[in-house]
Formats: sequence, C-alpha cells, structure tokens
Amino acid sequence: MQQQAVSTPQSKPLTLSTAIQVVGALALGAALLFAVGFAPMDVAHNAAHDARHAFAFPCH
Repeated sequence: MQQQAVSTPQSKPLTLSTAIQVVGALALGAALLFAVGFAPMDVAHNAAHDARHAFAFPCH
C-alpha cells in the first residue's frame, strides 16, 4: 500500500501590499455601509431597485 504525501498550505507573511489592500477593502466597506445607512430611504430603495433590474431579478 502506498502512502500519499499530505501537503499543508504554507502561511505567507503579511506584506505591505496585502495590508494596504485589506485596509482599503475595510475602509470601502465601512464607507458604503455608512453612506447607505445615512442616505434618505428613497435613495437607498432606488439603488437596490436598480440593482435588481441590472441582474434581471424580477421585483414587480
């Protein structure tokens, strides 16, 4: 019977480029969350409605 070698993924050290990308993604997500959270309700509804139509999702 042959044994198969099991390879474990090696963790890479966090580089400056990766850290910048992670921080940028978090900042963008927080900005979108707060922008939608403080937007008037009709603006948020219209944006969601338009997104549904863009993905051909029947909404009415």
